[in-house]
Order: sequence, then structure tokens, then C-alpha cells
Amino acid sequence: MTYRFLDDAPPADVGFEAAGATLDECFQSAADATLNAMLANPDALQCRVRHALHVEHESLELALLTFLEQLVYYKDAAAELLRATGVGVTQRDGRWIVEAVLEGEAIDPARHQTAGDVKAVTMHRLKVERTPRGWQATAVLDV
Repeated sequence: MTYRFLDDAPPADVGFEAAGATLDECFQSAADATLNAMLANPDALQCRVRHALHVEHESLELALLTFLEQLVYYKDAAAELLRATGVGVTQRDGRWIVEAVLEGEAIDPARHQTAGDVKAVTMHRLKVERTPRGWQATAVLDV
């Protein structure tokens, strides 16, 4: 699982490419990149809360967008920073299904060094594709 931030994203955005040998690993990498765009020291994050996550969409790209939006939602609505674990992506009846566990804790300014205030996952450059090495996703976050 890997990701890299893009140098050519719009000035008020953070773009990244995430990759994995499997689609599950690719989505996991995208979630890691999203967390790291919000939190400069993700190793400080402790597992104090857990949320089961289930999202579905007919489009693989929009399933990724909805999945990543949940990390932003919990940051904004519950003041929680979360890491996705156990990510599984399947296709059934023409729909893409993403299931994961989100683990983390309430934002603690004494321990968490925020990196940026991610406001949304955008449609700009959003892409998920199979590559010779597995899967790759491109996403841009509005900060």
C-alpha cells in the first residue's frame, strides 16, 4: 500500500495518488493519504472509538469519494480523527460496496498536530483504475 501527494493540484487543494496490489489496499492507501492530509502525526492516533462503515455506489470512483468523505464527516461532525482498517471493496449486482472499520479518537490539540483542514473530497481528477501492478486511485481534497 502506497500513496504520494501531487505537486500539480490546485493551490487550495491537496491531491494524491494511492496504489495497492488489490482494490482493498488501494482504498486503504487513499484513506491513509486523507488522514495524513488532516493529521501531521498519524502515529499519535489511538483507537478509542470505532465505527462500522458501509457505502455503496454504482460507480467505483463515487464509492471511493463517499468512503473518503466519511473520514471528513467524522472530523467535522464528531471532532474525531479516524483511520480506516479492514477495508473491503466488492462488486455485487452492479454496485460497488465498501466496508471498513473506522478507528481513532476525539481530536486532542495537545497530541494531534493538524496538517490541514480538509473540507471535502472533490470530483476533480477523481479516478480509480486497474494498472499492471494492481490498482491506482487519484483524488483531490479541498483544504
